[in-house]
Amino acid sequence: MSRPLSAYDRALLELEQDILRMGDHVETSMVKALEALKRQDTVLAGQVIEGDTLTDDWSYDIEERALELISLQQPLEKDLRILATVMRVGRELERIGDYAVNIAEVALRLAGQGPYFKPLVDIPRMSELAQTMLRKSLEAFVTRKVETAKEVIASDDEVDRLFESLYEELVDYMKKGAQYVDQASYLALVARYLERVADHAVNIAEMVIFRETGVRRPGRTK
Repeated sequence: MSRPLSAYDRALLELEQDILRMGDHVETSMVKALEALKRQDTVLAGQVIEGDTLTDDWSYDIEERALELISLQQPLEKDLRILATVMRVGRELERIGDYAVNIAEVALRLAGQGPYFKPLVDIPRMSELAQTMLRKSLEAFVTRKVETAKEVIASDDEVDRLFESLYEELVDYMKKGAQYVDQASYLALVARYLERVADHAVNIAEMVIFRETGVRRPGRTK
């Protein structure tokens, strides 16, 4: 028969559940931002921007509650790593939410400029990869599986390769003529934002490994 959960255990569980809810909200924001960019949908872009307040509030609340537990319980070793991980993951999700807003703002800027000079193929692919990394990093957070976290870290190389290839292509377009510069420069920004989203997913995965093993920045698996 399992022992009943203490108030401290329940508080930790609630923090972890809120991390997952925040992660779902942030991923939804990413999906909406990319859809707004593809469809040049100003209404959808506005929804992403308005929804960022909820992300910020979640991050602040999670950090405050974690700090309160540290202050009141004075946890040692593994429990302290758990709370440090919760706070860090909350901050990483908040930054990903910021990038969703940045992409939505680009969608607003480009919405009135007519069709894109080339179909958006690589940017949605980068977004799909980054979102998969985010989901897997949160899966590792819940399941406590170090191997899943390591898979996230290894996946970052593909996102980096896509970013470098797309960035070079967009720069080449900008060299072809002034008519490409505005769109190409903003799309390059979106590619950079997505590359950074993947980096934050890696940070979450690294914190999962730290929580389970005590090892910081474990590096990439090849």
